[in-house]
Amino acid sequence: MEKRNVEILAPAGSYESMVAAVNAGADAVYIGGSRFGARAYADNLDEEAMIRAIDFVHLHGCRIYMTVNTLVKEKELPDLYPYLKPYYEAGLDAVIVQDLGVFSCIREWFPDLHIHVSTQMTVTGKYSAESLKEMGAVRVVPARELSLAEIRAIYDRTGMEIETFVHGALCYCYSGQCLFSSLIGGRSGNRGRCAQTCRLPFDVSRDGKYINKKNEKYVLSLKDLCTLDILPDILEAGVCSLKIEGRMKSPRYTAGVVNIYRKYVDMYLSGGRENYRVDPADRRILLDLFDRGGQTEGYYRSHNGRDMVVLKEKPAFREANSVLFDYLDKTYVNAVKKISIKGAAYLEPGKPIRLTVSVPVSEFRSETKAGASDLLLWEDGDPAEEAKNAPMDEERVRKQLMKTGDSPFVFEELTVTMRGNVFVPVQSLNTLRRRVLEGLEKEMTGRFHRTAPAMEAKTTRMPEAESDRAPQQELNAAEKPEFSALVSCAEQFEAVLSAMKDWREKEEDRGYGIYLDSAEFDAKDWKTLAERCHAAGISCYLMLPRIFRDEAEQYFRGNMDRLKKAGFDALGVGSMEEPGFLKEYMPGTPLYFDHGMYSFNHMAAGTLKEYGAARITVPVELNAREIREASLSGELIVYGYLPVMISAQCIRKTMEGCTKKTETLRLKDRKGKEFAVRNQCRFCCNTIYNESPLSLLGLSDEVKRLSPASLRLQFTLEDRKTTEAVLHAFHEEFLEGRDAAPIKDFTRGHFKRGVE
Repeated sequence: MEKRNVEILAPAGSYESMVAAVNAGADAVYIGGSRFGARAYADNLDEEAMIRAIDFVHLHGCRIYMTVNTLVKEKELPDLYPYLKPYYEAGLDAVIVQDLGVFSCIREWFPDLHIHVSTQMTVTGKYSAESLKEMGAVRVVPARELSLAEIRAIYDRTGMEIETFVHGALCYCYSGQCLFSSLIGGRSGNRGRCAQTCRLPFDVSRDGKYINKKNEKYVLSLKDLCTLDILPDILEAGVCSLKIEGRMKSPRYTAGVVNIYRKYVDMYLSGGRENYRVDPADRRILLDLFDRGGQTEGYYRSHNGRDMVVLKEKPAFREANSVLFDYLDKTYVNAVKKISIKGAAYLEPGKPIRLTVSVPVSEFRSETKAGASDLLLWEDGDPAEEAKNAPMDEERVRKQLMKTGDSPFVFEELTVTMRGNVFVPVQSLNTLRRRVLEGLEKEMTGRFHRTAPAMEAKTTRMPEAESDRAPQQELNAAEKPEFSALVSCAEQFEAVLSAMKDWREKEEDRGYGIYLDSAEFDAKDWKTLAERCHAAGISCYLMLPRIFRDEAEQYFRGNMDRLKKAGFDALGVGSMEEPGFLKEYMPGTPLYFDHGMYSFNHMAAGTLKEYGAARITVPVELNAREIREASLSGELIVYGYLPVMISAQCIRKTMEGCTKKTETLRLKDRKGKEFAVRNQCRFCCNTIYNESPLSLLGLSDEVKRLSPASLRLQFTLEDRKTTEAVLHAFHEEFLEGRDAAPIKDFTRGHFKRGVE
């Protein structure tokens, strides 16, 4: 593997961190601007500083990627083009994107700007990666939970650039699927404002009895990732970019971690696996830089495990390694990195002074073609004079010209050729040197500059154009919305089927549908349950899991004959991975995308249609006004315990070991709030549910104004009695127009308040 094909990608939460990363040996940095980035509380750069950063990085032979990795509301969409335009023109190398609407806009507006798919998009396999490549992505940052084998499968299938995290903080939840901070405090991780709720202490209980020890309450807080020992495995799995987490951390941290990883990447590239050895002292240095409670190799070789979890509270005090910190500050953080150049000066009385400078193209082009010539530049200055008394010598001229000052250059070599007795005013030498070095800097950065395409007809796709919203209305609109319910157990199914059967007989022109949760209903029962629904005139859907990985693929491939024979009217899609899988194995099947397939704006909704959606589900983080602004008229969840986290970790396994049996535990936070957590063993993941169910009961008039295609009730933790009560209350108000008894202990979610 050639060095140029391996990239150390460093975090830059500030301009100072960006400089420290480049000084320490990073090949690329990722950084946020003033908007649309997933670290809203970092010291993000304004336009002037960002353009300066782009030029700085390019001068030093590195690349710069900008985070545009939040979900974007409809009202924000018009700001996206003018926001990105100056950075595109300055030579921005790539953007990191979560929102499919943003993806679509960038693909149209800036077709040659590389798009990197953010880990926030929850890419968990080869099918989603392949689909996104076909849409125009050049790189994918898959979910951090993927194994080496799953990463290799993406590479073998797509040949895409793959970027994975190798060091820093790990989220407990699959990135992009966390609503914990959002639903509790209105600070959305999908909008860059995560409050890190997972870092807080929780009690774990079963049937009211605590099962975690008093000193093991940090059950959702994961240790920091450190992959020095398995770097060869990661690179040989097809990864080309090694990403370090830490845009909220200091320049010193960035420099220290980059320096260590630079050492080991170079060791592997020069000596191969057989000569690769990790010094334990370097692991200690990384812990001195930041220690949340130990280190883990993460998910590359383990699906989950107790050893990844912090559990115990971090010590209040830890003695700082002042020697290390002083070294990093002096060597990288406060250092001024200069570019080595060569020069030649020619002076002769009566002729303009000529200064020529050259720099190897490899110094400022991260990828160069064989045979590429060095950059050569010269300038002529004032004519040299005939010396009347003491002529200038070569050394004096050289000393003056080599004073490069605040410029980014330093002369590695400078030859001076003089003919005759020469005199030149020092000011003339200074002016010539300054002009040449400014010209060289402009030439080096200018090679990356480009002109943005004019907007012209592209503006018709901006939100103001009502005609552009027509396809979305056509996709989802319905005069009488379908009334549907997702069920998770047999008694919920029986309650819903019985009620819908009665309603269907009274109101034949309204559609009714039941979603079966595939994590809870066994494949052998699919056909029977679907037939019972159809006999009652009710549609039956199968809701696929929110996370689709090897376990899920093997399960559905093994039950493909049952899936095809079940006769489902549509399949609910919870993951970016599933449309590609279903296109291959069940082409032509209608797909109803769940709320984790985000459509925050009309462009995203349209892109999801292209991705395969016959129906979308309205995001649960938008309020009613924002839903109207985006003309989102898909399926609207009006009741249910919303999942606040979907995790590869398992609370049951962490506390007591794995039994491969599904059960429900409870998490209690410091304020006494309790959250149900269910280990869904079929697909080996945990779902944590919000404390109270979402309920839009009492808001039927507002809901009707949104013209939803379907109203969905989600039943997960309810017994039969509760299920029946909720069903009838919503039917009375939303379908019969009568006042219904309110539900106790509910939340409006974001339907009223939205998120920042």
